[in-house]
Amino acid sequence: MSQVLERFIADTHAVIAREQEAADRVIAVAPLMRELLENTEEFLRPEHYRSEPDHYTRNAIHICPSGQLSLFSIVWRPGQWTPVHDHGSWGVVGVVEGLLEERAYMSAAGDITGDTGIRLKRGGMVLLNPGAVTSFVPNPDHIHRTGVPEDRPRCVSLHLYGRNMNSFHVYDVEAGTRKLIDVPHQDS
Repeated sequence: MSQVLERFIADTHAVIAREQEAADRVIAVAPLMRELLENTEEFLRPEHYRSEPDHYTRNAIHICPSGQLSLFSIVWRPGQWTPVHDHGSWGVVGVVEGLLEERAYMSAAGDITGDTGIRLKRGGMVLLNPGAVTSFVPNPDHIHRTGVPEDRPRCVSLHLYGRNMNSFHVYDVEAGTRKLIDVPHQDS
């Protein structure tokens, strides 16, 4: 592991030990992500840029054995999108290359306490350029859809989660339901 990546992971673990609230964690980690973005040539390897033709690709950079953290490079080809989903965790995202689009959703009926009867309404949109950093916290869950439209070039982004991100809820907006799914990744 490169020194830059080792320092980022160690500094993020120090934040977790010091800050108990998810909002305080993302405030402290966002500048660390910005610094990491400035040094991607020191730790991103060719396997972190792998992509698939039919879906976005999550390439594992670091998965903490304790389950406290996971860091992925996600490669988005034109036209590739996530489903509408949440994370059940705090997280910080930074864009390496391209333009990442995020479309937000919010509950139209308060807290989501079950997997049915969920009324979501569309929220705003954020466009993230190279070097941009954004964050999210759970409770209420950050519900969104992320990707790259057909008419834009490939995008590569770094996604740090406050847990091993091996599953998340996907939402069927029309049916008003959600289900927990396993989320695959490529090992690096």
